[in-house]
Amino acid sequence: MAKAAGYEVVGSLQQTGRPRSKYHIGSGKAKELAEMVAELGAEKVIFGNELKVVQMYNLAKITGVEVIDRLQLILEIFRRRATTEEANLQIELARLRYELAHAREKVRLARISEQPGFMGLGKYEVDVYHEAVRRQVHSIEEKLSAVKKTRKLHRVRRRNLGFPLVSLAGYTNSGKSTLFNALTEENVPVDSRLFTTLSTTTRAVKIHGEKIMLTDTVGFIDRLPLTLVEAFHSTLEETIFSDLILLVIDVSEPMEEIERKILCCLDTIRDIGATGIPILTVLNKIDLLTKDSLEQRMENVKSYLPNLIPVSALYKINLNLLKQKMFSHLVQHVKSFFTVPINPESLSLLSWVFDHAKVRGVEYKKDHLNVLFKAMPQIADRIRYDVEKLGGVFKLEELEGVRAST
Repeated sequence: MAKAAGYEVVGSLQQTGRPRSKYHIGSGKAKELAEMVAELGAEKVIFGNELKVVQMYNLAKITGVEVIDRLQLILEIFRRRATTEEANLQIELARLRYELAHAREKVRLARISEQPGFMGLGKYEVDVYHEAVRRQVHSIEEKLSAVKKTRKLHRVRRRNLGFPLVSLAGYTNSGKSTLFNALTEENVPVDSRLFTTLSTTTRAVKIHGEKIMLTDTVGFIDRLPLTLVEAFHSTLEETIFSDLILLVIDVSEPMEEIERKILCCLDTIRDIGATGIPILTVLNKIDLLTKDSLEQRMENVKSYLPNLIPVSALYKINLNLLKQKMFSHLVQHVKSFFTVPINPESLSLLSWVFDHAKVRGVEYKKDHLNVLFKAMPQIADRIRYDVEKLGGVFKLEELEGVRAST
């Protein structure tokens, strides 16, 4: 992650055992860290865990350089990757919520003596600084609330049109955006670095003539700080309202990495309230494996996840198989028949039916028309409502296709 944020890593230090109150690491280890910083000419220290403000202060004091933790590093990466107003607002909200939680302690320490990483507070009184941050948080929350309402309206519109919703999910850098491009023939940014996608992108995909809405979402990461989960909830909530989740796994990695990331993904899906939604497990990057290696990994993954589909998004291997599996999970067709009196309203309805269903036949009589069609249940229900509103008769014939279970 440090490399993803643009840092050159010149050294590392590790300590096992429980965290200590003063430095998070032991006093002896802290002195060793200070010596390493001086010897290597390091300009910053990054901790893989989350630190308390007082620990950052003490570490900055003993090392003479700025000290940041995992949360602040992730925020730096996010700031570099953000390309939309929503992503920038979410990142700023996460940063300010962190500031709000630690404002009083940070001001107190800054007034004791200015250490690296504790600059820029000036002579703010504690309450004044706390209130200033709180107002900024409130302002951003209002802006994100407006974005959320707009997203909800788009989602409701897609629902009303009867299109199934599919979300791409998975650990960061698993190949979600590459798969999204392959399925939609789009060109969203793709990069081998972490967190290339920070905002959702939704496009229509036609599979066997049926329109499906596909959404690319932000990548998961293990030990994602709660502050970031809350800030990015509006982005992740697209997954909650999906009819199907394509969980993308980089199957080319060592098995222990695959298992770790699978557990992270399942935990995140549970945390955002998306359990119960059908999952297709897309094992990506099979072009990097031998046949025997792939079979072994598939056998191991079976114990964690259902419905395995091996693909190479980059080389578009097995995409037709994936589309077929998506289709069988999503598309049920209702064969129906209706009769309505001929008038401007019924002709307008007929035009709508042609746009949103498969019309199998239209019969014009003297004072009424008969229409035979097939459509997904949501569309059929909408047509039934309009037909009955016009005083017509709606009849259900049969159901085509069965929603597969997971």
